[in-house]
Amino acid sequence: MPKKYHIETKKVAPRLPKIGKFGIVDWHEDCARCHNCVKKACVYDRYRQEMEYIKDLDEFNAMFFECMGCFSCVQKCTKGLLALTVNPEYERMGNGYFTPDIILTTWNQAETAGIPVSGAGYRGKFTGTGFDSMWTDMSEIVRPTRDGIHGREYISTSVDIGRKPKLLSFEDNRLATALPPLVDLPAPIIIDIFPEKYQFSHLMPMLLAVAVKTGTMMIVGWEQNGLLGADKEKHLSNIIFYLGKDTPLPTPEILKKSRLIEIADNNKTEQRIKEIKAVNPELVVAVRVELDSHGKERSIELARNPIIEVIHIVSDMNGNQIGAEKPEFIKDMTRHIHTSLVKSGIRDEVTIIASGGIALAEHMAKEIICGADVIAINMPLLLALECRFCANCRDGFACPAKIENITAQYGIGRMTNLIAAWHDQLIEVMGAMGIREARRLRGETGRALFFDDIEEEIFGRLFGKRIRV
Repeated sequence: MPKKYHIETKKVAPRLPKIGKFGIVDWHEDCARCHNCVKKACVYDRYRQEMEYIKDLDEFNAMFFECMGCFSCVQKCTKGLLALTVNPEYERMGNGYFTPDIILTTWNQAETAGIPVSGAGYRGKFTGTGFDSMWTDMSEIVRPTRDGIHGREYISTSVDIGRKPKLLSFEDNRLATALPPLVDLPAPIIIDIFPEKYQFSHLMPMLLAVAVKTGTMMIVGWEQNGLLGADKEKHLSNIIFYLGKDTPLPTPEILKKSRLIEIADNNKTEQRIKEIKAVNPELVVAVRVELDSHGKERSIELARNPIIEVIHIVSDMNGNQIGAEKPEFIKDMTRHIHTSLVKSGIRDEVTIIASGGIALAEHMAKEIICGADVIAINMPLLLALECRFCANCRDGFACPAKIENITAQYGIGRMTNLIAAWHDQLIEVMGAMGIREARRLRGETGRALFFDDIEEEIFGRLFGKRIRV
């Protein structure tokens, strides 16, 4: 049995005061000075540290720390003086998709590399839009050997990127089929290019260091290769250079040392792949396809071309179809592409990388279930650096998280912790589903439930199909 894949992590404390969901409350006014003050007896010990916390206060936002919302102080105050209010700074974080809860969860995972656990159980909605309309089947969690990262079974998260032969032929007990090149990864996750307005040039060497430390790969535009630092030549096996439509090919020396390269889809895609293969036949080439109004059909068309090895389907950062008035979501588009290729009998031959809308570890697992082989992330890594998704950097204003001032030790540590936490959560999900290999998780929709399908099955005969508006 191969050695288990493991990412070394270390707790990395935040640089800035956390923005918690609930704000502190001053208890002096009308306080009876009870000897058994409920605030000082907080089970999470939050208020015991309050005076020391405020003593070093640098900015107003620091007054809001992380109350756990147990409400014990509110319920037990003899004079009914206490109340919990939602921190307005907390509500201002994120956008409609990357919610404050997602941001806070990401911060905690980036700090400790731990799996988020809520002792009070799940208190959110049971369905919603996007990935929230999909649930995984956890029926195998009752088996002691399926105990995720603590279990006695070996759960593999490794995946292969490249084209696989449809069948193998043998002659004289020897393999006669020429095997195409493959890139193996210990986990189905790579680092994607950041949206142009959210790019920080000083993060590039840190991202490369994270890719090396976690054993994965990062996608970077060839024109930005100079930002990777002096060690890039040593780590070409962890770099995926992206070539735009008009970007010239890298030097032959770079192509010969690389494992995987990505090109933009255009009308000369096949010709460009042949040019790259002429330099290095063992180099795997991925084609980046934007999921616009023609993205799904184009992806299916490319998959049917035997020269295409990998298709990278890309939605916008919120997981929506690009440029559509009524956009589809990434999981539905991936599921359509996967199902179409299965019906054509060619799904196992091509690799699909999906990016956009992957904000939590559960989204990674769900996207793979919908048909992706590998997922690519960017914005969660920025959130790991205490980004608030306030769009200040996008609009040219000063970044309140001061990301431009972070150290390499801090940045590499936080982003590595996040990937490690996501990897552990993937193992937890797979163990609970009774799946021991990430390759088998791909397209395993029989181990998932979709709200739309259940709703139609139960109520469709009574009320008809839901009209999408």
